[in-house]
Amino acid sequence: MPRGLVGAVALVLSVLAISTAMPAALAQSASPSASPSLSRGSVVTDTLWSAALGTHKAVTVYLPPSYQSQRSTRFPVLYYLHGLWGNERNWVDNGALALTMDSLVAGGAPQAIVVMPDGDDSWYTTWASLPDLAGCQRDTARAEPAAQYCVPWPHYDDYLAVDVVDFIDRRYRTQATRARRAIAGLSMGGYGAVTLALSYPERFVAAASHSGVLSTRLLPGDSAGSVRRANALPDFSRAAGSLWTSQRRAFGGDSIAWWARDPLTQLERFAPRVASGQVQWPALFVDVGVDDTWLRHNRDFARTARAVGAPLSYRELPGAHTWRYWRAQAAFSLRALLLAVTAP
Repeated sequence: MPRGLVGAVALVLSVLAISTAMPAALAQSASPSASPSLSRGSVVTDTLWSAALGTHKAVTVYLPPSYQSQRSTRFPVLYYLHGLWGNERNWVDNGALALTMDSLVAGGAPQAIVVMPDGDDSWYTTWASLPDLAGCQRDTARAEPAAQYCVPWPHYDDYLAVDVVDFIDRRYRTQATRARRAIAGLSMGGYGAVTLALSYPERFVAAASHSGVLSTRLLPGDSAGSVRRANALPDFSRAAGSLWTSQRRAFGGDSIAWWARDPLTQLERFAPRVASGQVQWPALFVDVGVDDTWLRHNRDFARTARAVGAPLSYRELPGAHTWRYWRAQAAFSLRALLLAVTAP
């Protein structure tokens, strides 16, 4: 990892050591009534054609306060991914991300573009088999229109890391390099942020996960707290639990597909590439609530990351798998990623 980024990560770690009461204070300061004169960014909705998916997709983009006035300035970019059953508007509508960014900028933080793409219920990966496109198009129970949700070619990793990134770099004034690009997400989006950063190390310098599903083969624990992982299809369904239907569709029905898509496997395969000088680690920032369903999964990921030498900031905080928790923690991940993408 470059020396400048190492310093930035160290600074982030010191910042993240601040009392957990700070997120609530930041969320309060980000409310419209709290700062009526706050210089605000703008939120726009755009549409791109994805060759990887074979369809048009929507993307929500936050442009920082000085984007319109400083016409010659280019900005780093942060990508924020939604969770299962979410959409490209979640981080703005439910997570108050634009208001939090405005508050951080008002406090002296660097300005950046924040991109929130529509990832469907994809797990941000290439599916192990083609979807039932006709069946998807006939489904009238789903709120999202078929033209936006049903895709013929579910290559969601290429869609995010290639199609969306390239579209944003063409359409907006970005600093189009790995060093100025980072990714984050919640729940399924936390899984996506980490796996995309490890799968496309030339694209992202850092990744942050809030309440991510980060150990997809981890089996339910016993009273002794043992760590056991699934190795065959019947066990994969036990490991997935309530996520089985969506993960089965994305990850497939054989052990090779599940192993390849497990973040722990990706960590273990990434480490030798770092040792040989082929790639650089992305800085990883992971947090989870102590009452979160996926607490054990995050602990399992943290153990593996540390064992292979990944640069990890890991935090457990009061909270559960809720927007209240994610709204508060977004202030920390935004600050961490802003430091990472502006490191010398």
